[in-house]
Amino acid sequence: MKKVLSWFGKFFLWLLVTLLLVLGGFLIMVYMITKGPSTQIRNLFVTSVRETSAAGFLADIFLTPEEIQEITAANVIDVGTISTDVTKVTFDEPAVEDETIEDIEIVDVRGALYKGKMMIVKDPSRIKVGICDEFDKNKAGLPLLEIVDKYDAIAGINGGRYNDDNGFGKGGLPEGIVFSEGKLVYGDLDRVYNIYGFDNNDVFICGRMTGQQAIDRGFRDAVTFGPALVVNGEAVPSTGTGGGLNPRTAIGQRADGAVLLLVIEGRQTSSLGATYLDLIDIMLEFGAINAANLDGGMSSSMAYEGEEIVNNCSIKGARDMPTAFVVERLEVSHE
Repeated sequence: MKKVLSWFGKFFLWLLVTLLLVLGGFLIMVYMITKGPSTQIRNLFVTSVRETSAAGFLADIFLTPEEIQEITAANVIDVGTISTDVTKVTFDEPAVEDETIEDIEIVDVRGALYKGKMMIVKDPSRIKVGICDEFDKNKAGLPLLEIVDKYDAIAGINGGRYNDDNGFGKGGLPEGIVFSEGKLVYGDLDRVYNIYGFDNNDVFICGRMTGQQAIDRGFRDAVTFGPALVVNGEAVPSTGTGGGLNPRTAIGQRADGAVLLLVIEGRQTSSLGATYLDLIDIMLEFGAINAANLDGGMSSSMAYEGEEIVNNCSIKGARDMPTAFVVERLEVSHE
């Protein structure tokens, strides 16, 4: 018995020493990054972790609040008072030439530090905001695949902002405003929101307005997140990298009406993630007239034909969420 207790004692002592060494090494690494000679690496580290719901505290270990504020202020997207000009989207080409064919194209996207996929949906009327069964902070939302299946959709990406206190939120409560299938399903009429989504003419709009103004403008499917990335064919002004390296999800629209759904993998050896400037470059490369960032991090995911085709970085598997942009199936003609 004494030998067994002695063995357990030695084992736990070894485990404690190992954990202390790992923690010490980790703290040394964080110190070297935040206090080392490379301001570029420091800034990228700080902006990356500050964008997360669970790891933001890492920037606070060796930096003062004033230093963090200075770094984040030097790497932002300045949306200012942007307003989408709906006349820029002309629909001058038929959205769908053959209604019996799934008119979706999926393209691999790669950069120096990231990889992901761009889904191009030619018909914007097929894009809807799908929602979980009930908005409640104390109840779980739905994984992306389940929201897509709920609407009998063919594809989807994660949607807008939601309550996620320190990375432990249940994913059942949106933040901001939510329009789904022509109805205001979450948000207040007199409160101002950053809103990104489609109006009744299938035009993607980036704007800041009250719930009532959004109704008056004819929003049918929209969420809150941001920032805007491209407005009226021009990159939104930015400083520095515009943000850190993280998994990203974005949505945009070309002049012909086609919708661009982008998901970038991150926090993996094969793909560290993308900055907001990376998203802007990608969206402009694919011809976006208007585009905006959606929820990212562990929520970033893309589904097609019943499978997630972009790897989610969450170690717990697919995250529950309250909203997603889904792509309706085409009705097959039997004539």
